[in-house]
Amino acid sequence: MAFRVLIIGGTGQVGAAVVRALAAEPSCAEVVMVNRQAISLSADPRVRQVVLDTAATEFSSDVTRLAQSMIAQDGPVFAACCVGVGQGSLKWSEEELKALEIGVVGSFAHGCRAGGITRFALLSAVGSTSKSRIRYVRIMGLKEETVQAVGFKRLAVFRPGIIAGNVHTPSYVTWLGRLIPGRFGVIEQDDIARAFVAEFVDSAAHDGVVYLENGAMRRMSRTLK
Repeated sequence: MAFRVLIIGGTGQVGAAVVRALAAEPSCAEVVMVNRQAISLSADPRVRQVVLDTAATEFSSDVTRLAQSMIAQDGPVFAACCVGVGQGSLKWSEEELKALEIGVVGSFAHGCRAGGITRFALLSAVGSTSKSRIRYVRIMGLKEETVQAVGFKRLAVFRPGIIAGNVHTPSYVTWLGRLIPGRFGVIEQDDIARAFVAEFVDSAAHDGVVYLENGAMRRMSRTLK
C-alpha cells in the first residue's frame, strides 16, 4: 500500500538524502517537508513543503493539523526526523543545542502523535546516551528519550557512525573511519537514507523501539529493489 511521510530536517545533508530516496520509492505517494523557510524543490510533484515557525508556541499544534490532513487521505502516514547539527554543534551552546535537538524535535514528535501518526523514524548518533559526559552524545541521548516518551507505536532510532558522502564530514575523517570496524566506523549517507525508506516499506515491522546502527542500516538498504 502506498504511504506518505511527514519529515522535518529534510533540508540537511542526511535529510535531503532521505527525501531523495523516498521520492525514488514507487510506493511513496507523498513527502511533506516541514521547513523553517521555503527552499527550491525538485520537479517531483510528490514532494512538497510547508513552512512553519519552529520557534512558535503553536508549532506542535500546526504539525498536528498537518498530520491530520495527511491521514485524511488514503494510505498510512509515517513521520521522520533528520534534524541534526553534527560537526557544527561545536559552535553552539548547550542551551542552543537543547532548544533544537530536544525542543523542536520534541514538539514535532508530539504534534505528529497528536495528529494520529503512530510510526516515527529518528536520526540520532552512535553511542548516544543521556548519561554521557560528552555534551553532544548526552544531548542525543536526551533527544532519544524525549521522542520515546511521546509513545509512538513504533520508534526506529537510527544511530550512524561516521557518515561518508556528507559535506560536513572531512575527507580525512572518512578515511580514518574506514579503518574502524563496527558501529563507530563509516556508513554511506545514501545507505542511511535508503534504510529510512526500508523502515517505512516494511509493513511487518514489530511494535516498540528499535535501535539501528551501521550494520543494520546497510542490510536494510540492500532490501530495496
